Amino acid sequence: MEHDNPPDRLQLSEQTVKLDPQDDVVVAKRDLSPGTVLIGTDAGEARELSLEVLVPSGHKLALRAISAGEPVHRYGQVIGFAKQDIQPGAHVHKHNLGMGNLTLDYAFGADARPVELVPESNRRTFYGYRRANGQVGTRNYIAVVSTVSCSAYAARAIARYFTPERLAAYGNVDGVMAVTHLSGCSYVPDGPVYTLLQRSLAGMVRHANVAASVIVGLGCEVNQLDALIENYDLAVGTGKPLHAMVIQEMGGGRKTVQAGIETIEALLPQVNAVERRPQPISELMIALQCGGSDGWSGVTANPLVGMVSDEVVRQGGTVVLAETPEIYGAEHLLTRRAITRAVGEKVVDKVHWWEAHTHKHGAEIDNNPTPGNIAGGLTTIYEKALGAVTKAGSTSLMGVFDYAEPVTTRGFTFMDTPGNDPVSVTGQIAGGCNLVLFTTGRGSVVGFQPAPSIKIASNSSMYQRLQDDMDFDAGRVLADGDIQALTSELLDVVVAVASGRPSKSEEWGSGEEVFSPWQLGELV
Repeated sequence: MEHDNPPDRLQLSEQTVKLDPQDDVVVAKRDLSPGTVLIGTDAGEARELSLEVLVPSGHKLALRAISAGEPVHRYGQVIGFAKQDIQPGAHVHKHNLGMGNLTLDYAFGADARPVELVPESNRRTFYGYRRANGQVGTRNYIAVVSTVSCSAYAARAIARYFTPERLAAYGNVDGVMAVTHLSGCSYVPDGPVYTLLQRSLAGMVRHANVAASVIVGLGCEVNQLDALIENYDLAVGTGKPLHAMVIQEMGGGRKTVQAGIETIEALLPQVNAVERRPQPISELMIALQCGGSDGWSGVTANPLVGMVSDEVVRQGGTVVLAETPEIYGAEHLLTRRAITRAVGEKVVDKVHWWEAHTHKHGAEIDNNPTPGNIAGGLTTIYEKALGAVTKAGSTSLMGVFDYAEPVTTRGFTFMDTPGNDPVSVTGQIAGGCNLVLFTTGRGSVVGFQPAPSIKIASNSSMYQRLQDDMDFDAGRVLADGDIQALTSELLDVVVAVASGRPSKSEEWGSGEEVFSPWQLGELV
């Protein structure tokens, strides 16, 4: 007589992760098949959860019965509301979990604490390029900047002339990079898009990783070259060589390209003369970014980056969180850490602006998460945001900055940007970030010149699959459980890359094409 195979009976604690005692859901460590029974105890109660459907790795399943309309907790916070009755063991995702009216307690400054700085004599160092104006770079580039899309081809032609072979004699020069875009004309002069573009371009010229710049204009564009230089004091204020060329005044594209090449050939010995020297880690300004997030991002990679962020801040450095639409539903965790009420209120004002902005264009902030996020186990923007803010660690929020605005406050800061990764990182780098920590669960692979981008995989399977693109496997948090040791290891990677070791994206040349100033059209 044949019998059906008995269901797998597995230990709940071994197959899932619970992040907070108040949570109503746990996260599957691996794909859990239909018919699986999870047994164990939770909050002192015996649990036996029968799975009726496949629950993929990184996805959620219910620990208890949840009634329709009831809030659902993960991270000890509300990630959404049940759209229908949910039974214990059920897969919790888009079909039964949705948005709702969320009441947040901003409690401005309630968790703000003074940072205990590491004594200067005990701070770590990296090898960086100190500029005459006091900036410290992690890279040494010459930038060729186009004012408008119509001069982009000339800027690219100038930069691409300087192949690795032609730069071989200049060992301290990391490259000649083109800063091009698809804008610069056909909009209101001095309007918001004009301001965002100029601020972004000026930030690249001023950037610590840029030793000298050549700006190439067409001549008839709205974004006039002379106005860009004057508005942001680029001629003298940077303390670095700056050359300007206007195609219509130079006699055309070919002559402009030739003149640009000759200009950079004359600059190369001067730029190459700057050498790496030991610099305190306090000179690092790190962009905190996530893209292609999954259900593990808020469990492994983001908390790990948060711990590195705390150490950088304790060492006197700066970290910059961004992506305002992706803190939605978690902004109270930032306002509670605000060093003053005014700083906290600025966070809330940015969130309210985004609510109005998306509504004006017939969208909602909860259009985020993306399809890739959803496939990876994230259900609502509340859930995504709660995981995203963990990149910022636990120190006090010292300042809030507009898009591409120079970040002038040390410690943990926030910049208002869209959630689109290239647009967001463009703002952070233009604001002064000289290195990027970028977490990903699905496998975002782009780099961001001129700041090296360290890609941190949230799960080990993706890391193994994309080893040519990923710099660090944070999925080991689940296997090893020693997040302190991994924090030290990741900080070592930060110091090594800041000191010149190429990141994976740099190794294969990704980054020049990602400069994407905010056009105000991005809705998430």
